[in-house]
Amino acid sequence: MTTRYTPQEWRAIISEVARELEVYEQDYCPVISKIDIARTIDHTLLKLDASPKQIDELCGEARIANFASVCVRPNYVAQAHANLKGSEVLIASVIGFHQGTQDTYYKLQETRMALAAGAHELDVVINWPQLKQQEYSEIYHELALIRSMAPQPTILKLIFETSQLCSREMVAACAIASAANFDFVKTSTGFLGHGARVEDVRLMRAACDYLADKRTDGHRMKVKASGGVRTAEDATTMLKAGANRLGTSGGVWIVKENKEQGVRKSSPVQSERRDSRPTLSTRLFTDY
Repeated sequence: MTTRYTPQEWRAIISEVARELEVYEQDYCPVISKIDIARTIDHTLLKLDASPKQIDELCGEARIANFASVCVRPNYVAQAHANLKGSEVLIASVIGFHQGTQDTYYKLQETRMALAAGAHELDVVINWPQLKQQEYSEIYHELALIRSMAPQPTILKLIFETSQLCSREMVAACAIASAANFDFVKTSTGFLGHGARVEDVRLMRAACDYLADKRTDGHRMKVKASGGVRTAEDATTMLKAGANRLGTSGGVWIVKENKEQGVRKSSPVQSERRDSRPTLSTRLFTDY
């Protein structure tokens, strides 16, 4: 497989995108009440010490709420697939999680394992140290191999780890993801530094739209905000900033809170006691 562009060509392409890109503070979701917020959520459990019982619970919650997907590690894909048969909930598996620095062969092995076990979506961590070194051809080659092994209709999402990147590096990652025909770009793993921020989501959405307009095949990447999305307000903020999907382990609470806010708008009632909300130490409020 070719590298598609030389290092010089990659730098020129990325410089052009960075130079021409315009980021607007527009509201991408002006009528949030018309959105089924549950269908934007990837219900997530990626802790290393996650147990089979917790995966069963995760899938049960996802089935009841009708989330877009559950997101788990490759070793739990088969269990999730068995749990969610007959539902609309998809199974997403992380690849190269969470460092992203594993070699390409390792990531391809994880990809093969996840697909064989029933994964519909793959959230792939970019080798962000390589990105910072401007090793664009190497990154593209890896992503193109994963895309070749996981063609459509498998959904591929590229995780950036935005806490470690400057804006130009995020633009570069968007350009490479688009060239490799990925379907989403995603802010964070939730394991390193801050999670999703409005300014990063806006930048990524603007880059996705710009890159789509330059293509002739109609392919348009979407944005997944992940890390620190814990409340209905957080979810709404990210959707309005341009996110299409939300990665969170707080999906149950977000849906509950969103419904209660809708009820209060139509029939104001006394708000819940502050201490009725689950604490950050529960599984519900881990970022992963």
